[in-house]
Amino acid sequence: MNSFITGATGFIGSQFLKRLAKRPGDIYVLSFSEACEEKLQALIEKHQLPKNKFHSYRGSITETNLGLSANDIKSLTGKITNFFHLAAIYDLEADEEAMMRANIDGTENTLRLAERINAGCFHYVSSIAVAGQFRGWFREDMLDEATGLEHPYFATKHNAEKLVRETATIPWRAYRPGIVIGDSVTGEADRIDGPYYFFKIIQRIRHALPEWMPLLGLEGGRLNLVPVDYVADCIDHIAHKENVEGNCFQLVDPDPYRAGEVINMFAEAGHAPKMAMRIDMRLFRMVPNNFWQQLGHLPVLRNFIDALSQEMQVPKDALSMFNYPTQFDCSNTLNALADSNISCPRLPDYAANIWDYWERNLDPSLHVDRTLKGCVDNKVIAVTGASSGIGYTTALKLAETNATLVLIARDLERLQQTRNEVERLGGRAFIYQCDLSKDEPSQEVLEEIKRQHGKVDILINNAGRSIRRSVINSTDRLHDYERTMQINYFGSLRMILGLLPEMVEQKAGHIINVSSIAVLTNQPRFSAYAASKSALDSFTRTAGTELCTKGINFTTINMPLVETPMIADHYRKAEGGIPLLTSEEAADLIIKAIIEKPKRIANKMGLFAALIHGAYPKLGELVMNAGYNMSPESGSAEPTSEPKEKSPEAMALSSIIREIHM
Repeated sequence: MNSFITGATGFIGSQFLKRLAKRPGDIYVLSFSEACEEKLQALIEKHQLPKNKFHSYRGSITETNLGLSANDIKSLTGKITNFFHLAAIYDLEADEEAMMRANIDGTENTLRLAERINAGCFHYVSSIAVAGQFRGWFREDMLDEATGLEHPYFATKHNAEKLVRETATIPWRAYRPGIVIGDSVTGEADRIDGPYYFFKIIQRIRHALPEWMPLLGLEGGRLNLVPVDYVADCIDHIAHKENVEGNCFQLVDPDPYRAGEVINMFAEAGHAPKMAMRIDMRLFRMVPNNFWQQLGHLPVLRNFIDALSQEMQVPKDALSMFNYPTQFDCSNTLNALADSNISCPRLPDYAANIWDYWERNLDPSLHVDRTLKGCVDNKVIAVTGASSGIGYTTALKLAETNATLVLIARDLERLQQTRNEVERLGGRAFIYQCDLSKDEPSQEVLEEIKRQHGKVDILINNAGRSIRRSVINSTDRLHDYERTMQINYFGSLRMILGLLPEMVEQKAGHIINVSSIAVLTNQPRFSAYAASKSALDSFTRTAGTELCTKGINFTTINMPLVETPMIADHYRKAEGGIPLLTSEEAADLIIKAIIEKPKRIANKMGLFAALIHGAYPKLGELVMNAGYNMSPESGSAEPTSEPKEKSPEAMALSSIIREIHM
């Protein structure tokens, strides 16, 4: 009982091959290239399969007779009992012409060869995609009833199966797997498809929010997910049954979960927050289809969907599958499996395996250059406030890269020291003395920077000042608010507006604003400081909305309290005091921003405080007021030589609300 197989080293094929090797007879494999032959040998060795059973033929499904020679065809004639055709393009984003060649022409070429060599049965691995966007139950004997075949993947898989059904002159069987995901035991997979596209979003939410936080989400259609080992088991068992020729078998989950349930299962597996409440997308079906079609032709909406798809790293076609309308009957399959112990595993039992394998092996971030050197190679980076504290430390961290550093600060002597230290570490730095709170000097420096460097790729707005004083003690000090706003808001704005035109022209740029966690927590005694940073945050959100499709990235860092010269002595880390970040730790957050380009970097305490202030503002106000009444009042905006002794209540509160002051 010899077998011929195409696509033997593919996702399903490599699993099926292990099972086929246990059966009697030799296995003849079509290999597209030398790499496929090497992969086949690796599979044989990995699974310790008998090498003498395998015979490799070099060829391609896109060629007549699969590119086999006359002698090859002669040697195969009358020798093949089962001819398995698994090779195809399963990628929703693939080129339409390539799909036509592989899925339709490839199927016809393979079927004709199977007929020519008098194969006993042609086994065609199709897909549930043949149903298109059919609404309702799609049975195994249905094909022409399919609707919504506009997408080339749906159309080519549909027409390929139709070709087999209508033109085959030898016995045939067709298998329609659902959305195939990794092995239910090991989680192993070799490609990202279906639900995997949403894993990155789940991972981002996990990094931003605590696992226990309930979320509002969407509920979609039923996603028919099946593990690859189940699909391979089904094909192997059904292919070797007698008297089932001319039938189709839908290898699907008989009781699939809905999209929201699936997302929650993988969120639980990834230790991310789950959607406690889900809005059913079937509500949108009340709107006529032609209305949605007309909306889809609007350039603004198309651009929005394109941008959303790019930001979420989810293909547009995958987004549309979230509300998939088709359910699949699998009566033939269940009847064929009745004499076996094969059954479809339940997703909750193996979701953790799928997630774990993805995060360890398939996460796209694993294959992206995450080194600082790789991200800033040959780029021009401007750092304000570079003479001390966070700016100085950031400059030193960037010194060991191939970036050109543009360092800006008021203190020329200390700025020169920063440059010398950067150069000692092998870096390249240019310094510019400037008080960014003043307009004319700022404009002159900006012109000089553009004259010498042409453009700036990354701008780090770090320069700033902080004033700690309650509002009631500031009623005669409007100038405190004015000077804080001048440097924290207008100084940053001068840099952004001055460098933005060149960024837009080159369609690339990254602006990093060092803000404060006080913006999220509404920290008492920081009204001047928090207001100036809030203004910058608000500007950034608005500018990001306008420029997100023009290649410009904005990152806001809601920095916790950092031990720098700007911080008063009574805030320095001491017994019972507020724990502070070091400049090294703060600079690491800036490096993280450079590498990952997130919209915001903030600790979970800050995000939780923002949630409380948004959902229950009075509660947030009362909590912060308790801290305000416990902590001492500073009579001056400048550091005091001897910090006041803290009360036990203040020390306890400091421990609870650590790192929220800045």
